[in-house]
Amino acid sequence: MNIFLRELKANRKSLVIWSVILILLILIAVSKFSAFADNPEMLAILDSMPDVVMDAMSMRAFNLTTVTGFYGLMFIYFGLMGAMAAAMWGSEIISKEERDKTVEFSLVLPVSRSRVITAKASAALANCIAFVLITWGVSLVAVRPYSPDRAFYEFLALEMAAMFLIELIFLAIGLLLGCAMKRYKRSASTAVAIILMTYFMSIFSVMDERLDFLKYATPFRYYDAGELLRRGGMDGVYLLLSLVIVVVCVAAAYVTYNRRDLYI
Repeated sequence: MNIFLRELKANRKSLVIWSVILILLILIAVSKFSAFADNPEMLAILDSMPDVVMDAMSMRAFNLTTVTGFYGLMFIYFGLMGAMAAAMWGSEIISKEERDKTVEFSLVLPVSRSRVITAKASAALANCIAFVLITWGVSLVAVRPYSPDRAFYEFLALEMAAMFLIELIFLAIGLLLGCAMKRYKRSASTAVAIILMTYFMSIFSVMDERLDFLKYATPFRYYDAGELLRRGGMDGVYLLLSLVIVVVCVAAAYVTYNRRDLYI
């Protein structure tokens, strides 16, 4: 428990920074929505955009003159920020002990390496939950002037659940990188590279039907906002894939961290 609380305190500043960035993003986006709200002329402008851009941004799936449609378009930014924050927390919460030369202190504690990982991962998970709740809360306050209907609140709840699942996937990947990589300095940058790679894979899979098979390799397609809105729920296959990724990465993190030599 002491390790858990210590990590919460140590990562508090990071959570605040990510939250401030997200709050600013939401406030700026909602202020821009005022130009789209109940304004059909904006749809005509969007229709003039190249088809490639429309497909890449999934603009065809949403009516951007409604707050529900606008938030559907915003979801990719929430997902990206959540993925990056979670991956950074997952990788650095482990690797920072070697980076800061404090790993020796952790090793002499009367706890196993597995318990250290569990406490640290729990702190990172708490940050992820807080990040989603902050996103949800700020969004509810920001859109109140537009009197959203029940459908919006249901869709927003679905988006926040999807955001949390994306965070879980990349938290697990980041945790594995932090535990497994001997070059601890590269764990965070590798995690960000994986996020960007999977994001662009999601775009390419939408733009070219021949690359549709890539949708199984990128979590950003598992929880595509257009599909969430159309289905009103999540695809069971993608939920299973998410579970497999998380379980495999977390299990591998425990195994590799317990076996490898730590840099003191």
